[in-house]
Amino acid sequence: MIAFMTFLTAAGYGAAQWYIAKHNDEPLVLGTTFVPDYAKSYGLDPKETLDAIFSDLGMRQIRLVSYWKNIEAVPGTYDFSELDWQFDMANKYGVQISLAIGLRQPRWPECHEPTWIDFSDKSWEPRLYSYMKAVVERYKSNPALATYELENEFFMKVFGQCQDFNRYRLIYEYQLVKQWDNVHPVIISRSNNWVGLPLGQPRPDKFGISVYKRVWDKTLTKRYFEYPLPAWFYAALAGGGEILTGKDMIIHELQAEPWPPTGILESSLKEQFKSMDAKRLKDRISYGIDTGMRTIDIWGVEWWYWLKTKKNDSSVWNVVKTAVADANFQNQKLVDRE
Repeated sequence: MIAFMTFLTAAGYGAAQWYIAKHNDEPLVLGTTFVPDYAKSYGLDPKETLDAIFSDLGMRQIRLVSYWKNIEAVPGTYDFSELDWQFDMANKYGVQISLAIGLRQPRWPECHEPTWIDFSDKSWEPRLYSYMKAVVERYKSNPALATYELENEFFMKVFGQCQDFNRYRLIYEYQLVKQWDNVHPVIISRSNNWVGLPLGQPRPDKFGISVYKRVWDKTLTKRYFEYPLPAWFYAALAGGGEILTGKDMIIHELQAEPWPPTGILESSLKEQFKSMDAKRLKDRISYGIDTGMRTIDIWGVEWWYWLKTKKNDSSVWNVVKTAVADANFQNQKLVDRE
């Protein structure tokens, strides 16, 4: 057993070093995920927040959501007004969008169905596909669209309020999206910290992975727990996946907001900073870069902007701002070398 584990570790480390070296000369893209509903929960103006992400942070990569409950609150009637202004602003700044689509999308409760959906009635699936088609048709020709992310962390049963984890539905949805738009790549994300490789179907254009390092353990220890995994562990997952499938991987969520015992807004700043503050964030971004993955969406921008505007603390915001500027500087050096 010891020999087998040693072999697996050595193989993983080798795959990690291969992956890091292979992608080392590619541009580093630092982006984030933005959810207007979540910004509102902090008392923020969503338009002001998104503009600050582009104008002040200087980000040119963002993942946006297309919540079913917001777009089709009334059966058969689609309202794209909120997503439209986000695309308009992205185009104004020359930002590339990764658009989350499907039932399961970022932020609690993870699945965002309208109130009129009844999961006991199988007609909910055709209704889902109709809504998804409407979203794709609306934005597939928009210059800002770069990729889709289909069904965020679809198989994560331990988190969220979701009722359907049917792999065949995910396969079918992937096929549908490719029929509706065969130009833009489709990303499918997995959860973090699992050793296995995503070898089953569907086989997307790229894989996504989340990286959460410091969380509150509410089950056993009742204290903060930091995963001891080295950065090369994630490089090994990315490298092993690419060797076996030919598909690259991105970090679609790099934890950069607190994970306190209670909700963020119910916790003091002192408690919030126990799991995330400026120093931890600086280290976390370095950790993400050390994985070798070259697209990293840093998770928690609404919290950074809330700290900056509502609590008069720009320390976390400025860490990200500096990281984006540094990435842009290094990317320009790559261009100048060519």
